[in-house]
Order: sequence, then structure tokens, then C-alpha cells
Amino acid sequence: IFEAAKAIIELNNVTESELAPAITVLQLFLSSSKPVLRFAAVRILNRVAIDHPMAVSNCNIDMETLISDQNRSIATLAITTLLKTGNESSIDRLMKQMSSFMAEIGDEFKIVVVDAVHKLCMKFPAKFRSMMAFLSSVLREEGGFEYKKAIINAILGIVRTVAESKETALTHLCEFIEDCEFTYLSTQILHLLGEEGPRTPHPAKYIRYIYNRIILENATVRAAAVSSLANFGIRVPALKERIRILLNRTLSDNDDEVRDRATMYLKLLKDDDKPPAVLKSKNVSLAGFEQSLQEYLKTPMEDAFDVTAVPEKELVPVEVVGKVDSSKALDGLSLKSEFEETLNTIPEFADLGPLFKSCEPMELVEKEAEYTITCIKHVFGSHIVYQFNMTNTIEEQILEDVSVSIDLAEAEGYEEVCTIPATKLPYGVIAQTYVLMSYPEGTMPFGRMLATLRFIVKEIDPSTGEAEEEGFEDEYPLEDIYMSPQDFIHATKVSNFRNDWEELDPDTEIADEYGIGVRSSLQDAVEAVIETLGLAPCEGTEAVPPNARSHVCLLHGLAVGGMKALARVNFGIDRSMEVAIKLTSRATTPDISEAIHAIVAEG
Repeated sequence: IFEAAKAIIELNNVTESELAPAITVLQLFLSSSKPVLRFAAVRILNRVAIDHPMAVSNCNIDMETLISDQNRSIATLAITTLLKTGNESSIDRLMKQMSSFMAEIGDEFKIVVVDAVHKLCMKFPAKFRSMMAFLSSVLREEGGFEYKKAIINAILGIVRTVAESKETALTHLCEFIEDCEFTYLSTQILHLLGEEGPRTPHPAKYIRYIYNRIILENATVRAAAVSSLANFGIRVPALKERIRILLNRTLSDNDDEVRDRATMYLKLLKDDDKPPAVLKSKNVSLAGFEQSLQEYLKTPMEDAFDVTAVPEKELVPVEVVGKVDSSKALDGLSLKSEFEETLNTIPEFADLGPLFKSCEPMELVEKEAEYTITCIKHVFGSHIVYQFNMTNTIEEQILEDVSVSIDLAEAEGYEEVCTIPATKLPYGVIAQTYVLMSYPEGTMPFGRMLATLRFIVKEIDPSTGEAEEEGFEDEYPLEDIYMSPQDFIHATKVSNFRNDWEELDPDTEIADEYGIGVRSSLQDAVEAVIETLGLAPCEGTEAVPPNARSHVCLLHGLAVGGMKALARVNFGIDRSMEVAIKLTSRATTPDISEAIHAIVAEG
């Protein structure tokens, strides 16, 4: 009977009604006297809860009894299943039960629980305080490096989901570094505090924690603390003099790195003008930079060092192109996206302000084409950066001065600011070219842009493997680039949807009905609308109860400029599986409310 239940669950596209008898059987096994049967049942239910949490929720009472099971593997699976299937009212109780439970399991099981808590917070952001308190308490307990790093990543993940949790998270991290035995984590948290602390309403409260690291820690952490402190002085004018006093005390440090950093930052803080730009270019060769400096030191040094003489780094052929597991590839802790970190290193984009959104990559050529081109749109408050990732698949050619030309004839409201070409594009290499566009702040201009790849082709001499000196100009037509309402709206969750809805002007409200065709289930329809609108579901309304024929989903987002965009979607499904929706939107301005409806109408 167990194997029959397992076979039903493993069927493709199985519905919740079809799962019901199998889950009932597995529920009986949860109270078995044999540990192997309890383990087998809870493991399968844990897997089912990922896609069908509501179907497994009937087993929650039996699951709670397994939290105290002598077999810690069973207990861990039970608690993580409860975190996936629990409702908002059960969260506080679960957090209390887990506090004692965590001390009895190993680090590898603890990491699984921490990941489940992070995902639960994304589902119920209103309960972030309970989950943040739980994470901060386990962060202070004993544990290995990977476990501590998983907790910190979970805390930062909650901050990205619930913006109002930022100050609480930074305070918990400050308390953690007071007694942190891992140098890597301490330096990364100090860097994060230096980046995010000055942006909070009360930045001065973090200075004490950072300065304590200069007094009490090893040289590596002290150097990171100096840089973090300096960021407060540079970004918060009111703290500038206080930071200078603290940095002056580090000039007698016994480590040369700490002294050098303090000297440099004191010089920056002493200048009344804007601090000098530090060399930042993604194509600079560090080895070439070092060589240029050594050659400069051999001269009389009467003239200033010429940064433009630094050679570019060589592009390295890419052997494997694939997605990177962000949970395993996190080299540093940051609330900035990977794209924002990269764009900040390009001088032309340094003053664009905070990155609002990076859109999904879009293919601009057929798969069998000579060149592979994808476009990523990076949206700022009054600018858009178009990043084109390019690969040359022709071994006998090298492309030089590669850029993308954009025709704005059908895209009103945009103006081209600059183009940054790729110097070279050898065979098998990924290189980038950028186009910077400006648009009026506070607007969301839509339209179609015609794109063309332009470059100089040089043939490769097969006998020498070197490119010929002479080349010829060529161009390659690309797919059109569309600017749509989704590009200007970013999904954000809030802890109280009703408050935000009632705060908005009722005059911005627009309601309309749409048919979205035949769907396999109401859950499938909800997921499709959420993906189309690009808004974040709130208060757990993305989950449809089993056998429901109607449902209401609450969606929240921010439009560029920090303007709110909210939607309430009523779903209904008939016997023929046709789904109709009533979309009611409210926003900071009527234009944004209309844009929400335009997304559905076009989708």
C-alpha cells in the first residue's frame, strides 16, 4: 500500500484531488511504531509539500507529534514540512518549538531548517519579526562556518523580501560580530555595514560595533573595520569629524594594512571636494596595472600617473556556460544584486543612482546564428542600461569594436546617452557592450526599439593563428527590443496589504474583467497571473485551497521612483476549466494603475 501511494505521488501533473487518497495513507504511517515507516512517510510528504502544501496541511497535527521523535532525521523532516505547510497563525508556535529542537541536531540538519524558515518568511512577510528573532537567537549559539553563513544568508534574504526588516537585521549582525570566531564572516558583515549602514535613518548607532572590532580583533578584521568606518564618514557628512577622530587612533596600529587604509581614508575625508574617483573598470588588467605602476616609479614622476595607459585584461574563452547556484557561489554578503555590483565598476554608470530592477535576459538571435546575443535591461530612476552579452561562434574570425546600434523611431521618450563597445570578441568568448538611454524621471515610456549589431571583422590566419591587420565593417540584424510595463515594476512583499491599499487614492482604482482561457487548475491560473504581472503575492494568497472554485490573490509591487502598484485579483473557474478574473488595481498614480491592466491585456 505504501508503494501504491508513492507511485500516485510521483505521477506527472497529478492534481490535489488525485493526491488525497495517497496522502491519507501516508498520514497513517506517520503514527507507525516502526521508525523506518515514519521516516519514509514524512520524507515523501516533505517532497509533496513543495508543490502542494495545502494538500499536506491535513497532516500537520500528526507532524507536530514527530518534532519530539527520537530519530532526529524524522524530526527534521517533520519540522521542515510544517514550515512549508503551516499557516500564519501557527508560525509563532513553530518558532518556539524549534528553539529547543535546534540544539539537538547536527549542523547539516540545522541548515535545512534555516532554509525552510527563510522560505516561510517569503510566504508570510508579516511574521518577519518572529522569524528574524529565531534566526538571531540561533546565530548566537554554537555552530560551524557553513551553518553560520546559512543563517546570515537567510537574514539577508528576508531583508531583500521585506524592506522594513533592514534595521533589525543589521542590528542582529552587529551583535553577532561582537563574538564571531570566523574572520571571513566578520569582514563580510563589516563590509555590508559600511554599504548599508549609512543609508539607514540612524547610522551613528552602528559606529560603536564597528570600532570595537578595531580594538579587539585580528589585523584582517581591523582593516575591514577601518574601511567600513570610512564609508560612514564619506556618505554621512554629519559623522565626518567623528570618524576622522576614530581613524586617527588607528594610525599607530601594528599592522601596515590597517595603517595604510587609515591614512588613505583620512586623506579622502580631509578633502572638502568630492573624493577622487578610484580606478574602476571591469576590463583593467591587474597584472598590467602593477607593471605600469612599476614603470612609473622608474621615471622622475614629474607628471601624474596616466590611468588610460593601463592595458586591458585578456578575455578568457568560456568552456562551460550554465547557471550558478547562488546559494553555493556567494563569495560576499551584500544586499546589492550581482548586476549592481558590476555596473558600479563602470565609470559611465557610477552616478546613475540605485539600480531599480534588472530584467530577465532576452535572446536577440536564433540559436543557430553565427553570434549569440542576449540583452539584459537594467532600469534606473531616469536611465536604462542595455547590457548585451555576446559570444562569437566562428573560429576563423575575431570581431573588434563591437557595439549595438538602437533605432528609437518607435520608442518615444528615450534619448541615447552613450555606447560602450567591446574592444575585441574572439572565438568562444563572452564579452559585453552597453548602451545607456535616458528617459524623463517619473515616467514609464513603452515602445519598440530596432537593434543592429555593428563590428569590424578580421580573419584569422590559419598558419599563424593571428588576426589579419586589415578588417572590414559589417553589421548583423537583431530581434527588436520591447519596453513594456513589466520592466518598470518590481515585485515587493509587504506585511500588511490592506494598509497599503487603503492609503492609496481611490481615484486611481481601475477594475476590469478578463478571460485567461482553459487552465489545468485554479492554482495554475494564479501562478500564471502572478508571473505575467510581475508583482509579489502577499499574505499567502498565492496558495489556492484544495477543490476551490474561486480565489482572491493580493499582489504588491513598486514602480520605478518608489511609487506603489497594488492589485487584487478575483479568480473563478467553471466546469470546463475556463478561468475568468476580475482585476482591480490601485497605485500612486493613475498611469501606473493603467499600466497594470495593460500588462494583462497584452499578455
